[in-house]
Amino acid sequence: MQVILLENIHHLGNLGDVVKVKDGYGRNFLIPQGHAKRATKAAIAEFEARRAELEKAQAERLANAKALAEKLNGTSLTIASKAGVDGRLFGSVTNSDVAEALGKLGFSIKKSQVRTPLGMIKAVGEYPLTIALLNNEVTADITVQVVADE
Repeated sequence: MQVILLENIHHLGNLGDVVKVKDGYGRNFLIPQGHAKRATKAAIAEFEARRAELEKAQAERLANAKALAEKLNGTSLTIASKAGVDGRLFGSVTNSDVAEALGKLGFSIKKSQVRTPLGMIKAVGEYPLTIALLNNEVTADITVQVVADE
């Protein structure tokens, strides 16, 4: 299936690119989420008519993401979790826990935007994490301190 992208998508293309994707990916994700349209002649003509408007919206989203990344960079979170004597957690600290803690600080971050390079956090300690904003175009680095809950 060929689609025309309505925004920049990491590992796929930029705004206005006509790309070939698997049918299920286009039909079940890209089109319903508003990231793309089927690449018909009418859709391409409509896109060209709206190109300036879409580019302006994309630039605005990029500026907002960069401003948020500046605020987030260097942020340190402390998450308390039940742990054993040896420092291992009963369970783990997940992406949703990090997103929830950032929400309490006033940041609106989804759990899908949290990147844990070492996998799930299963021990007490300090961990560097990355927050991917706007399809991995803009990222922010934070530190999560996991402490034992009394």
